Amino acid sequence: MAINTTRVERFRSRPIDGLAFKHLVEAGLTWLRTNQQIVNALNVFPVPDGDTGTNMSLTLQAAWNEIKDNGTRDLGEMAAAFSKGALMGARGNSGVITSQILRGFSRGVHEKDRLDVETFAKALCEARDTAYKGVVKPVEGTILTVIKETANAAEAAAGSVKDAIELLEVAVAAADEAVKKTPELLPILKQAGVVDSGGKGLFFFLEGMLRHIYGESLETPTMQVQSLSAMSLEGALEDVEEGQDYEVVVDFVPEGELDLHGFYGKLEEMGTSIQVGEGDGMYRMHIHVPTENRYVPIDYIMGIGTVTKVAIENLMAQMDDIQKSKSAQVQFGAVEPGNIAVVVVSPGMGISRIFASLGVAAVVAGGQTMNPSTQDILSSFENMPTDKVIILPNNKNIIMAANQAKEVTVKDVQVVPTRTIPQGLAAMLSFDPGGDVEAVAERMNKAISGVKTGEITIATRSVEIDGVTVTDGQVIALLDGKLVASAESVEKSMMLLLDKAEAADHEIVTLFYGEEMSHVEANRIADLIREKYPNLEVEVQEGGQPHYQFILSVE
Repeated sequence: MAINTTRVERFRSRPIDGLAFKHLVEAGLTWLRTNQQIVNALNVFPVPDGDTGTNMSLTLQAAWNEIKDNGTRDLGEMAAAFSKGALMGARGNSGVITSQILRGFSRGVHEKDRLDVETFAKALCEARDTAYKGVVKPVEGTILTVIKETANAAEAAAGSVKDAIELLEVAVAAADEAVKKTPELLPILKQAGVVDSGGKGLFFFLEGMLRHIYGESLETPTMQVQSLSAMSLEGALEDVEEGQDYEVVVDFVPEGELDLHGFYGKLEEMGTSIQVGEGDGMYRMHIHVPTENRYVPIDYIMGIGTVTKVAIENLMAQMDDIQKSKSAQVQFGAVEPGNIAVVVVSPGMGISRIFASLGVAAVVAGGQTMNPSTQDILSSFENMPTDKVIILPNNKNIIMAANQAKEVTVKDVQVVPTRTIPQGLAAMLSFDPGGDVEAVAERMNKAISGVKTGEITIATRSVEIDGVTVTDGQVIALLDGKLVASAESVEKSMMLLLDKAEAADHEIVTLFYGEEMSHVEANRIADLIREKYPNLEVEVQEGGQPHYQFILSVE
């Protein structure tokens, strides 16, 4: 980093009180958001995932919203408010662990009016300990390792540094080194050729604070271009800022080599939510801009290359359509006082209707690429006329947020750790609204072990995992979360998946087709399955889920 020594000395001469802490965490959030697509691109599996960078950014954005109008100079009070916002806004496993890191940090600065070296080191150690305690089975080579190594380095250096800024420098360097070592601790990372995404996100958050002190830009990202299929433009709609009126997407072929830093710099003068993807020499640029700038990116790109395709969408209209879709009618039965209410997370309207027919009391929209927050889950049942609640997360990346919602309510809440939609549906078949909530949850837990889950989607990156070689854009199959096959078509991938699932030894296969799959095409593939497996009962249901052509249960 290029250090502005005058600026640094000015920071050293002032205490890090509540307001200074506020500026530092805002800088950390800004730098993480600038680089969130880089963090998203570190997914181990080549599937549309919970998007770690997005989840961490939205978690910290919720924390920032809690303090943005707070003017207290008391460090302990400001950190406590920031932690509270992160707790309620936590999304995905990475977001929940981040909220626990901030919770521990808040404990470490409790009743402190400023951040000195001793307090800073203690707070990082509290952050480490709280994060580890919040995970049932801690895994090394993840964000947990990064906060541990960061805290350990700070604790060791506390007696030899002169101020909190110098300790922050130690912490950032330790976080950087810890991230680089994650593939050596977690074999799946080494196999995929990536570092841990959550750890990288934590590093960017800490580094953003230091860049702010140094006077470095927080707007130009560390350069890393995504593959075209890995660009998650749907996720960009989750965080539309005021003044972002239009979404502009331009495909183009540059004249000569593209200067990415200069390219980003120009785009930042025009708008926000910038993404760049590349494939076979063609680039795709995505940006959100105010109305008056909607043609500016196009004109600029025409000056540096050949434009092959342009799409301009009204963001407000898109957001209205999304809200209308989310609010489409699903009929739920009334919850009787004293009975058990079941809350499920569902990725599609068709799946939500099926859950409603089985007796759930509420649906929280969510799944891959759209993990609901702790507050979203809490709000779904907090006002129900019963104190007995069972939550079915139906996604491995939502279980921690569900458990966090359980911890912040006075109601008797049980979380049945369903990791897939078929598991959630199997659990509902053993539901008894008038039963004992713990006993019913236990029966549901047993029910989820009897179903296999398959998923068909499009690969977002080229990789080799568990002996399966995948090319970006291929159709891939997952069985109970494990990558088992890749092929050039949905039907070929489906047949490979059923073979791996030993479908011939089972009785029923249910296909839930996604929003990009037509009913006619879903039935055609179902007929092919019936032809190959004449003794297998095959059912077809509209799922409506994004990104996944099929979710299927094998029973």
